[in-house]
Amino acid sequence: MLHRTDDGEHARTPPRDGFGPQDVLLTDLYELTMLSGYETSGLRDSAVFELFVRALPKSRRFLIAAGLEQGVEFLENLHFGRAELDYLAESGRFSATFVERLSKLRFTGDVDAVPEGTIVFENEPIVRVTAPLQEAQFVEARLMNLIHFQTVIASKAVRSVLAAPGKILVDFGLRRAQGFEAGLLAARAAYLVGFAGTATVLAGMRFGIPLYGTMAHSFIEAHDDELAAFRAFAAANPDDVFLLIDTYDTEEAAEKVVTLAREGFDVRGVRIDSGDLAEHARRVRRILDAGGLERSAIFVSGGLDEFALRDLVRAEVPIDGFGVGTRLDTSADAPFLDCAYKLEEYAGRPRRKRSEGKATWPGRKQVFRRRTRNGTMVVDTVAVEGDRIEGRPLLIPILRRGRRVASVESLETIRRRVAAGLASLPSYLRALEPGTSYPVLIAPSLRQLAKRVDESVVKLGQERAP
Repeated sequence: MLHRTDDGEHARTPPRDGFGPQDVLLTDLYELTMLSGYETSGLRDSAVFELFVRALPKSRRFLIAAGLEQGVEFLENLHFGRAELDYLAESGRFSATFVERLSKLRFTGDVDAVPEGTIVFENEPIVRVTAPLQEAQFVEARLMNLIHFQTVIASKAVRSVLAAPGKILVDFGLRRAQGFEAGLLAARAAYLVGFAGTATVLAGMRFGIPLYGTMAHSFIEAHDDELAAFRAFAAANPDDVFLLIDTYDTEEAAEKVVTLAREGFDVRGVRIDSGDLAEHARRVRRILDAGGLERSAIFVSGGLDEFALRDLVRAEVPIDGFGVGTRLDTSADAPFLDCAYKLEEYAGRPRRKRSEGKATWPGRKQVFRRRTRNGTMVVDTVAVEGDRIEGRPLLIPILRRGRRVASVESLETIRRRVAAGLASLPSYLRALEPGTSYPVLIAPSLRQLAKRVDESVVKLGQERAP
């Protein structure tokens, strides 16, 4: 198929994302105002926060957890630089003593999480942070930002993987992503769930993701003759002759591709980006085959999503690969998750929010996944940590006292986890349309704990009433 910069499994180890002090203020103001308040109140005991999704979007049957690696790197490198401290001091919002304390802020706590690439559902903790209250509170915004976004994109991209099994899928979405980081991390998230690669060059350098690309219509238009444009591109890229053929007349261009091949160029394939993709692909396939280019691939792009891929695959259209862009990198049908990062324990006591429609389950929790003998997922149970529940626990230790206890995983390892997870999905969860939900049970012990927490709050309120 299209050009790739490496052979995937044997790609060099990509450099890890850096996190500099210039980024530490990428947070919500209330994280800092709360830290100042905690300081004034003397609240410094250990806190437990959990990140979870309250409810799945109507168009999602499951989610793929992603973004943990970038979240962990953020925690490992957390610190304030002089410029950030000076900015806060000059803002007049905070005392000099508080700003000076921020200069010593580091993450020294524990993190437990489901590994990247794990299938998850609503009300299941994805990440648990246990640390001194100020540390655990301050990391909320950026940690959520990193994990939420990649989980959104991974959960969108995997639908294309299910819709077009065996096809080459490439992320084409950078130019319409919501900013630099979104385009970069969308490429990573899509690759984790089974995309073959991306057109985003920095993702190749940063993460070792295979790069794919062809040409734009402007290259054709810049030449006075379409065949001359094909010759020029082939001469400049003799090992990667992959030509865009729908600038003028798609079928006439396909004939010119045959002419180019007869001149001695090794044409690896063509891309179609507009019109009736199915009909054009069928006609182009016949032209290429008749010209002796049976091995030349057909790749299509242009406003595609998982439903378009499914329909083309079901119709057995002779397409070898798809470029998926705007609708992937923006997760157009479900651009956000109703996720939260909530305090579940402080100073050794379980806590919980009881707001209408947003109540949380208290305490440190674990998720247990039960499968059939053949490995198919049956049910998840959210329980109090330490409970003995049938099934495999999903959250594992990642950091202890601010240091990693789990090794950095390669993207290939995560891809294998996703593939195994998809193989374990019940058949009803593979459908793209809304339907039966996967069962997520709340263990009796967790319900009892919530009842005790509520009763203790009521009792405390009565004791303090005048």
